[in-house]
Amino acid sequence: MGRRSGAAPRLLRLALAIALAGCSSAPTEVPATSTIAPVVTPTPAAPTPGPTSNATPAPSPSPTLEPTPATAILPGAVDRSSLEVEATYDVTLDVTVATGAIHVGVAIDARNDSGEPIDRLELNTIAARLGGLDVKSAEVDDRPVVVEVDDQTLTVPLGGILPAGASTTVELSYTATLRSDLDGSSWLFTRASRTLALYRWIPWVSRATPFDRPNHGDPFVTPSSPRVRVSITTDDQMDLASPAAQVTAEPRTDGMAWSFELNDVRDVAIVLAPEYELAVGDADGVAIRAYTRPGGLDGDRLVTQVTRAIERMTDRLGVAYPWPAFTVVETAGGYGMESPGLIWIPRGVAAGNLPYLVHHETAHQWFYGLVGSDQQAEPFADEAAADLLARTVLGSLRGSRCDRTALDRSIVSYSQGCYYEVVYIQGGNVLDDLREAMGTERFWAALRDYLEANRFELAGTRQLLEALRAASPVDLTPTLRARFPDLY
Repeated sequence: MGRRSGAAPRLLRLALAIALAGCSSAPTEVPATSTIAPVVTPTPAAPTPGPTSNATPAPSPSPTLEPTPATAILPGAVDRSSLEVEATYDVTLDVTVATGAIHVGVAIDARNDSGEPIDRLELNTIAARLGGLDVKSAEVDDRPVVVEVDDQTLTVPLGGILPAGASTTVELSYTATLRSDLDGSSWLFTRASRTLALYRWIPWVSRATPFDRPNHGDPFVTPSSPRVRVSITTDDQMDLASPAAQVTAEPRTDGMAWSFELNDVRDVAIVLAPEYELAVGDADGVAIRAYTRPGGLDGDRLVTQVTRAIERMTDRLGVAYPWPAFTVVETAGGYGMESPGLIWIPRGVAAGNLPYLVHHETAHQWFYGLVGSDQQAEPFADEAAADLLARTVLGSLRGSRCDRTALDRSIVSYSQGCYYEVVYIQGGNVLDDLREAMGTERFWAALRDYLEANRFELAGTRQLLEALRAASPVDLTPTLRARFPDLY
């Protein structure tokens, strides 16, 4: 983050659940189910048999039994979840623009790749923390379950053990309300100034992670998904800024509808607003789109900055930008923010800071987007690497304004005043010191190998530093021990 300024049937069931939740006059009332009385056919009187009659009564038909839902889940418990779960997501989002009320349905096909059994999924969404999330329905392999909501985590019990290598389907729907301001963390999930910004709104495989922190750090960790399908409807005419290369849009008399599909992403951020102005460009074959509000940021300038960033970073890293399109969108305020294929730039950012902010958030497409990490526990892995890349191509490396501090801490260990100066600035400078010690070409080649070896996977600070140490002709250990005391 930058500085301040087989799914169609399941989706149908989820959409129906959402519609019922939205139309009910009492949210806690269970819709009445009509019971149809069976039709009774009168049985004619049996004739009196004669002396030789030996009639046998007709056999009664056997009752038709409902089939038991197929499931790979076995009885038992192991008290274990995992991030090593490959999941695809089929998502519906229904938005009431004036109030910010949203209805979300998601079907998750999840395969346990952890090598050990699990008995629950821990899903992340900030709607639980910022939007007053209310779970409306939840099923595992068509069997109802009770979801526990704690902080920003939805814990879904599987009703037993999912063995290693086995798959299950989780279906869940919830309602929430976007905030109306930009205070604190509200800008991540807001409808301020009729700009609806939704970050981390899809319940996504994660681990239980506290949302609170004393700074603007990102308290998230999510593995990449090979496929995400999204369908969105609004009850008013709006424009959608999404990371997808192709979006199907359908105007309606009472609003709009869109659908798109993404591959190899670890979250999906979107922004909705009326009268977005669109500027377009191209960077090494990547379609560039900039969405701005009237009287706000200059869309053509955003396209120019993004194009420069992608071209320079691709050349420096030797690793292509990972997706076919890249979207930069003006938000109502808050901070710059990254997500795969899309970045947020807040309205009102100083003109002199715009190139840096665009470059920093673009650098996250490699360090966090392509190679993920635990952003809450190891902010160095993505923030320091992204800041070094941005400042290297801009030629803007500078000294820190805070005292030297260890770099292997979680985001909760740094103050608001020094989080940026330590993790971003000092972190980037330490990486640049390693570059100078081991040689420029070896350094960037090692970063390239790190990115390729962990493509669309989760890595971290130690993996990053070990990739550099393995490629260095000189011993980097003294520097690493001084700045990463818990790791070295």
